[in-house]
Amino acid sequence: MFQYLAALLQSRLPATDDEGATAVEYGLLVSLVAVVIIVGATTFGQQISDLFGAVAGKIKMPV
Repeated sequence: MFQYLAALLQSRLPATDDEGATAVEYGLLVSLVAVVIIVGATTFGQQISDLFGAVAGKIKMPV
């Protein structure tokens, strides 16, 4: 009886053979996001720095 229930439960559960493929997909996605961040930082880094510098120069800090 127990073996029958275990087999029934196992047949109803999704297959776990694709766990490796899912990990590879997440790894590729993370690496793509990292490349986009690096390219964006190198392309717009100086412009963003100048923008923040201009904004910071206009903010008056209380002494």
